[in-house]
Amino acid sequence: MTYKETLDWMFTQLPMYQQKGKQAYNAKLDGIRNFANHLDNPENKFKSIHVGGTNGKGSSSHMLASILQEAGYKVGLYTSPHLKDFRERIRINGKCVGENFVIEFIANNQSFFENHHLSFFEMTVGMAFDYFAKEKVDIAIVEVGLGGRLDSTNIITPEVSLITNIGFDHVDMLGDTLPKIAFEKAGIIKEGVPVVVSEFQTETAETFQDVTQSKNAKLIYAEQEIDEVYTTSLLGAYQEKNVKGVMAVIEQLSGFSITHDQLRSGLLKVVQNTGLMGRWQQLKTAPMVICDTAHNKEGLSIVINQVTQQKFKKLFIVLGFVKGKDLNTILPLFPKDAEYYFTSPEISRGLEVNELVDRAEEFDLVGKSFTAVRAAYSAALADAGPEDFIFIGGSTFTVSEVI
Repeated sequence: MTYKETLDWMFTQLPMYQQKGKQAYNAKLDGIRNFANHLDNPENKFKSIHVGGTNGKGSSSHMLASILQEAGYKVGLYTSPHLKDFRERIRINGKCVGENFVIEFIANNQSFFENHHLSFFEMTVGMAFDYFAKEKVDIAIVEVGLGGRLDSTNIITPEVSLITNIGFDHVDMLGDTLPKIAFEKAGIIKEGVPVVVSEFQTETAETFQDVTQSKNAKLIYAEQEIDEVYTTSLLGAYQEKNVKGVMAVIEQLSGFSITHDQLRSGLLKVVQNTGLMGRWQQLKTAPMVICDTAHNKEGLSIVINQVTQQKFKKLFIVLGFVKGKDLNTILPLFPKDAEYYFTSPEISRGLEVNELVDRAEEFDLVGKSFTAVRAAYSAALADAGPEDFIFIGGSTFTVSEVI
């Protein structure tokens, strides 16, 4: 198969959470463990840092990778989902896995996939771990896909674990209270392995305390331990909390030599070193166009707050969600005096634009509707003047169709 044919097979033959939602969530580790054994357990052949949390885990993962690259290490990076190309999920020193590796990996293991009915995520996690092992990375930064305890990445034993924060997202699978969600996220904590939690939250503190004590693991709250915060190239005031978590992880990481200059440089070169996209990413300047992949209440509240602090004549918002989001808590975050361009991302989970328009009207958010994200963005660009501001968001998939 060609690379395109390989991707087509992957996306259509296997369950995939970002396309199908809850029905693709496989709440057990048997499949990935069997597959890892089939691959001769590549997860045991490289060191790693495991990164979970509700918001900020992608940014934090890229920061860590950039810092370790600046220190001269060969760094694997596994993240999800991708924005433009599947290969973005698997990188070494910022370079995406090659098309040929993807083609050969699928071809060599296709019968195993079909016989064992692996999920899309189990397959891609196995691919990443096999690639990192074969390329002999010094360390890999592994981002949790969903939850933690039963996430397919949770077969590694990392040097340090990082949990960015806890918020309400995927409540149908992870629980409907912060302690329940924290318990799932805390599932990445391993015996004797230090864990950094970026933010202290009263509602989740007891959960983290109980789990770390049971695992004999050191618990570090970054915001209580890190006083000086270094600057990062990632835009957005919300990155300060992520930086604290990252800096605390570097302090706990033994066996790696990282100077203060390398740490500073790594934080200033995140996009350059890793290719990160979609975090308060600037697309144009006149009008100013910013996109951000925040997609739950906690993430969007921070981002929208920053949007409203910008200087502009008029605010335009291109907005599209996936199904299953709690719009009753999300839509009130958005300003009523903006001009809205409602749309739907082009995936089966995309929330129909007419439904979004109806729900938005309940919160006095009005505007135009478009069946395609690109059409909504083009219309906003046509209507906006050079001193206006356009924000694009609501979903990773809305952002991916623009960039």
